[in-house]
Amino acid sequence: MQLPAEAFTATVLIEVVRISALPTRRDVPYSGTAVAHWAGSEAAAALALIESLPGSEQHRCGFSPGWSVRAYDDSLDPALFEAAFCFTCHEVRMQGTAVPPALATQFFDPCALPARTLLSLFRKEAP
Repeated sequence: MQLPAEAFTATVLIEVVRISALPTRRDVPYSGTAVAHWAGSEAAAALALIESLPGSEQHRCGFSPGWSVRAYDDSLDPALFEAAFCFTCHEVRMQGTAVPPALATQFFDPCALPARTLLSLFRKEAP
């Protein structure tokens, strides 16, 4: 998976969100509860894991993401990007100030080890 280059280097904090509802517009953050905050080496490791997600073919489920990550720089507002993950249709939707249109929708293999590891990290934060 490809992350916005500037966001990858500028991120100092990642907020993990357990999504409870889809937004009414694409440019609005996903609703949900922030279940964790990762900083320093933990944030860097999470970004590296996300970037290592292998691509996949598109599967249709209607896009029902359960988790998102929001990446912040030193200012902590607004988010550089938010990536919402649907492990059923293999889709990631990204939005934010650092996201070029070409990266807004991507597909990943949820059965691959990096995806299973990421889901395990999410579930560990909010079982």
